[in-house]
Amino acid sequence: MHVLGINALFHDPAAALLTDGRVVAAAEEERFSRRKHGKRPVPFSAWELPERSARWCLAEAGLTPSDLDAVAYSYDPSLARPADRMGLDDPWDHLRQEYARRAPEFLAEALPGLDPAKVRFVPHHIAHAASAGPVSPYPDCAVLVLDGRGECGSHLAGRYTNRELTVLGTQELPDSLGLFYEDLTQHLGFLRSSDEFKVMALASYGTLRFADRLRAYVHADDRGGFRARPVPWSELVPPRPAGGAWSQDHADLAASAQLCLEEAMLSLARWLRERTGEDALTMAGGVALNCVANTRLWRESGFAHVWVQPAAGDAGTALGAAAHVAGQKDTVEPMPTAALGRGWSDAELRAWLERAAVPYEEPADIAETAAEALAADGIVAWFQGRSEYGPRALGHRSLLAHPGRAENLERLNAVKGREEFRPVAPMVLAERAAEIFDGPLPSPHMLFVHDVAADWRDRVPAVVHVDGTARIQTVDRDQEPLVARMIDGFERRTGLPVVVNTSLNTAGRPMVDDPRDALECFGSAPVDLLVLGPFAIRRKGVFQ
Repeated sequence: MHVLGINALFHDPAAALLTDGRVVAAAEEERFSRRKHGKRPVPFSAWELPERSARWCLAEAGLTPSDLDAVAYSYDPSLARPADRMGLDDPWDHLRQEYARRAPEFLAEALPGLDPAKVRFVPHHIAHAASAGPVSPYPDCAVLVLDGRGECGSHLAGRYTNRELTVLGTQELPDSLGLFYEDLTQHLGFLRSSDEFKVMALASYGTLRFADRLRAYVHADDRGGFRARPVPWSELVPPRPAGGAWSQDHADLAASAQLCLEEAMLSLARWLRERTGEDALTMAGGVALNCVANTRLWRESGFAHVWVQPAAGDAGTALGAAAHVAGQKDTVEPMPTAALGRGWSDAELRAWLERAAVPYEEPADIAETAAEALAADGIVAWFQGRSEYGPRALGHRSLLAHPGRAENLERLNAVKGREEFRPVAPMVLAERAAEIFDGPLPSPHMLFVHDVAADWRDRVPAVVHVDGTARIQTVDRDQEPLVARMIDGFERRTGLPVVVNTSLNTAGRPMVDDPRDALECFGSAPVDLLVLGPFAIRRKGVFQ
């Protein structure tokens, strides 16, 4: 059974394909269109479909639209109500709903040969839930979904038993932890539905002096729900103009709001743990990308295991919608990896370099070549295998650097053109992680923060955030042998089993996806070495 999943309505359009319950391919439209997040989440863009990512998913499996048994669309317009009746100020939402109702026609036009009758509407939060529970390593688990909004709610709590969902609780709009954090993001001068992670980073610089006042607007109840209503932000702190300097007031507001979010999430998770008795919690929805809150849930909720969908935002609902529909006939298999996007053979990569007329080398061991450059304090653009599904660079489309030099944080932020308070992440071999980092292990998807051991903070200062934490990625030798060899080579040269890893892109642009993107990024940013599969392109060989 072939099921294509589609996310299109709000933001982060994406496509995913399952065949006989197995995830074959998944990709975000932004990687093809080169528009960050694919589009803005406004009603006027709701008609835009992930056409390129959908066509690629089909091509990857050797299928045509007529071969599909179903197309799962991650929103059900029949469940929606007028925006004003849900307490939302969105006068054009009716346009969004009309586009959703007509999605089968639009999809049939975008994918010639598709029978529109094969399109199935999947409720948005069911799609989020199915992107977590069924594809996680835990067939029996609790599931928690939190985001900005779906059809008429912002939260789902449930339980999967043998990958079958029972819904235990929901929260109706206008209460929304996701919209609460989006509103704060906008007030702080960042782009809403995009830059929420910047607020999380800024929060580490603040105090909690606004927490009591914010709790009047945002708090959990004792019934597995919560209240999260609009906050008069300007009464607390004046808004920061976009691009303006941030003040201590802004950091304090971010820290206070982050605490309120964590407290609400922790209450929801504890309620769910008590109701289900499960040991494993799986999570999805944009709020689940808050890795600081995720770690607090791991430490304090009572769950032994917390698993977060790597594409926890709306992009992941393409996978979840497909998994939900596929699961009605097939047994859905656990997600094998987050590397579900495009990849190229060595011969194809060589052809790209030849067409670009770029001088390149083919060293005997590209991992050792990269390790040598990193040990010499070079910045390495690392392009290997299939691209990642979700917002995290996990060793396939990464910028790498030496963690032992504190100035490399500022250096990388300058290379990427982003705010100076933004942290970068450490990549560490799974078997070495526990001696350096305290937190949930393994952590292969960079979705938790870990305390850095005191005796390591001065050894790897570039990856230590102002609060003494790091958002780590653990590397399994069996799953990522090339990355493991690179880290081994770096440790032999420096004594450090950690490498800086951040996404291969510059500010405001999607992560690099294809070889052209990699070459363009290399040409526009001061990167010392581009590793493209087995090939090495050195800046001194190209720009002399």
